[in-house]
Amino acid sequence: MAQPQSVSGAPESVPEQNPSSLDSPPQPYAVGGPETQPPIAPSAPRDPVWNGWDVLLIAALTLLTIPILSIFVALGARLIWPHASLTAIAPEIVITAQFLAYAVVVLFIVMLVEGKYHVRFWQAIHWNWPRWGGAMFGLGVVLLLSINLLARFLPMPKSTPFDQFFASPRDAYLMSIFAVTFGPFMEELFFRGLLYPVLERRLGVLWGVLLTAAPFAMMHMFQYGYAWGVVLLIFVMGIVVTIVRAKTGSVAASFLVHVGYNATEMFALLLATDGFRHMEKAALG
Repeated sequence: MAQPQSVSGAPESVPEQNPSSLDSPPQPYAVGGPETQPPIAPSAPRDPVWNGWDVLLIAALTLLTIPILSIFVALGARLIWPHASLTAIAPEIVITAQFLAYAVVVLFIVMLVEGKYHVRFWQAIHWNWPRWGGAMFGLGVVLLLSINLLARFLPMPKSTPFDQFFASPRDAYLMSIFAVTFGPFMEELFFRGLLYPVLERRLGVLWGVLLTAAPFAMMHMFQYGYAWGVVLLIFVMGIVVTIVRAKTGSVAASFLVHVGYNATEMFALLLATDGFRHMEKAALG
């Protein structure tokens, strides 16, 4: 075969090709350095995002806010009702001050979780409604009935400081509303929403449950005159509610159990006293 000729008449040489270059696709040229690595996905925030010091700060804020606001509410009541006895309206003062204090504390918690840790409040505390909400409420009913049966074998006081909130039908209705709404909400938010996950992360589920139920019970000691039988029953109730929180992963579930417990107690008391008009018919405690 004739070789291709150049312009000068000499045979034109054909450059040799690397066989591997014919089969491989063209390689991209790197711009500005080595080949770019895929981005690393950000790690999920720890659960919970807060720590034990945050929980202690919230507890201290609550303990300071309630008495301070009680003083201001009492002064306001004196200005509005100058001739009223503070002793007679003490339940209204205490409940109002506690409601306002809880509102301040909730606002602080939301600012702490969303402002400092940049996590949505409801998501951070695991406030996800359970599918079987009615069953959680029913568990609270069964829990109260079981606690009342257990109370028959323990020494129960005939009267406690908590009785003052049922001195009149008006006070009793006000206390009942608080006991099935904001009261259990705040207790579940702090103990099962904030405290339990910190303890569970550091000590495990068992100690997390026990060490959450213990301060929950001790918090009620003053209300019931430090009667150890009542405190023990509240401790048992706290264990059950905390187990619900641990098993379901939902503070809303433990809240519904708590509401079912309190609502059953208030409803039974309402029936036993003819609409809170004859409190002598009920043995409070």
